[in-house]
Amino acid sequence: MELDPRTVTSEPASPTSSAGEEKMEITSELSSPTSHSRDSGFFGSIRRLSTWKSKQSPNKESGKEDTGTWKGKGLLRSFRSYEKNKTTICDGVEKIGENKEAEPIQGKPLSVMEINELIQKRQLLEAFASIKLLEDETISERNAEKYKDNPQELLRKSKDVNFLYNSIANAIQSIVEETLEASTVEETMLTSIVTLIAHEEAAHPNTDKAVHPGSDLLGRPRKWREMWREAINESAKKRVLKAPMASKEEDSSWLDLHLNFLQKLLREDLLKIKLSVKKCYPEEYQVCDTYVEAFHKAIASHLQHLCQRLLDFNELYTLLNWVANTYHSELFLGHPDLKPEVKTENLSLLLTPADWDKLKNNYIASAKEKIKSYFGNILRLEVTEKWEKEVHSEVEENLYHALLSFDIQTIIGEHMKLSGAISRSLETKMLELCMTELLEFIPRFEKEFEKAWSTAQDSPIFAPYVVAYINSFHDLMSGLETEFEVDTEELQKILAALTRNFTNIFLTKLKTKTQELLREVHRYVVKEYITQVIKHRWRMNRETRQEVSKKMDLEARIFHNTLIDQGSDSDWLVPAIHHIAKIIKEKKKDKIKVYVKKLCQNYPDIRKDHILAILARRGLGRTRRAAILRQVCHVLESSSGGEGNTLFAEIDVPVVICCF
Repeated sequence: MELDPRTVTSEPASPTSSAGEEKMEITSELSSPTSHSRDSGFFGSIRRLSTWKSKQSPNKESGKEDTGTWKGKGLLRSFRSYEKNKTTICDGVEKIGENKEAEPIQGKPLSVMEINELIQKRQLLEAFASIKLLEDETISERNAEKYKDNPQELLRKSKDVNFLYNSIANAIQSIVEETLEASTVEETMLTSIVTLIAHEEAAHPNTDKAVHPGSDLLGRPRKWREMWREAINESAKKRVLKAPMASKEEDSSWLDLHLNFLQKLLREDLLKIKLSVKKCYPEEYQVCDTYVEAFHKAIASHLQHLCQRLLDFNELYTLLNWVANTYHSELFLGHPDLKPEVKTENLSLLLTPADWDKLKNNYIASAKEKIKSYFGNILRLEVTEKWEKEVHSEVEENLYHALLSFDIQTIIGEHMKLSGAISRSLETKMLELCMTELLEFIPRFEKEFEKAWSTAQDSPIFAPYVVAYINSFHDLMSGLETEFEVDTEELQKILAALTRNFTNIFLTKLKTKTQELLREVHRYVVKEYITQVIKHRWRMNRETRQEVSKKMDLEARIFHNTLIDQGSDSDWLVPAIHHIAKIIKEKKKDKIKVYVKKLCQNYPDIRKDHILAILARRGLGRTRRAAILRQVCHVLESSSGGEGNTLFAEIDVPVVICCF
């Protein structure tokens, strides 16, 4: 690319020279940074920048050197010095020798605006050459104390130089950051940056120059190589943040998807660096290592921000697993296509030990609720799908069996496997957590079982369930000892208590069932005894009534005591036969009426025909029976009519036939 020819008036060669002005035409072009010609490099750029046409002063003798600002010998000496100290590297990128300082070239630099235009067009080598001229000119004028009486002018020119150097630095930064954004790599631009950095380092080798007030940056190193590294760091940060990340509301697997996008994007970037970017730089730049380190720092910072979020159990595991198992694997930095240029051996930890431990602790804390919910689901399914539906227990090898042990061991095993893939310490913590939750779950299971079955009606599946759960918990303890090498001392105590409690529930249930049977037997005996008493038709005299009454009391006492001793608690049946026996033997009608009232009060389900039958068995006539019945009728009407225990309601009354 060529600049339009310009005419620049040079300064007088000396105060005594003629006033004639020299005209020179400047034709500049941006040379290829890969050129190996004599015109490459910093001073080559200056040589290409200007082609001078100068006129000899009429006052000068033939053969004398032009004493103008651009001195031929100085220019040639500069080129010779540059040629001696340069080495060709990396596809034509030139390195300026570090041991010899290039001689300054004198000349008229472009204006600040013109230099800035070159920078905007990214003709950076030409721009740098002219900035260096401006800097050298300012330094020379400062050393000559030209601005002794006008320090503001020196400050202005120094700021111009600093502004232009910073503009080039910004351009370098933009080019570096755009390298990974663009679809193709501009190799020419990257190699020109290397040349530019080399020229700057050669032009400013001395860091110990005295600092002058108002111009302390003149002639000092610009540290563009460090700035280049910072640009790579910024580029890496932007690339990391470019990975798509959905919200949790949009996709529950947002973190897993984001990390997959991230590793795919950066893996492609690293492959691009290996194949297209690396060859644009000399070996000393260690481009691949620099980019890998930059990506590593950017990812570490990004993960720090992710860790600050409120992550659930699955998200915490996704992050832990990605750091521990994916980051260095063939899925990302260890991908075969990236080898051998991408090395990870010397990378620092992606997360600090403190952050890593915090992430693991958060995972364990979240797992606590997860494990508790899993065990809770086991209990809920037992209640709703088995107990409430009265599903029969499984039978395995002629033994009642429950899947409880298998389900619990599966939960523990799966979580230990996942945690062990991250770290051994996390696996140990997970096992400890599972055991803690198991020791809490078993008493909770026991309580729910007791609640469900202690008050339930008799069921044929109750006893099989008791046996099945005792067998299952025994299998669980054995499995934990053999498969997970767990100390089951505390578990054994809890299971021993559970076994005792289940056994007691079973025996209580059995006792309750036996007691119910005894109650029914007791009621049946009394009912049948009374039925036999009131259905007989023979007449009895006074002595016979006394004997019958006495016998009834004795027999009633015998079978009452026998059944109560066996476990019957039906004490309410005891008075019935004794009341009837007293009615049969009693002579006085008023006392008979009292016994009848007591009978009605103790057994509300008794009916009028029962009373008439008992009075008939006493031998009373119809008139007297009717009279007594009328007198106790209000007692019958005030009774509950059969609520609660029943006895007489199931006794059939015989037809009473009286002969007068």
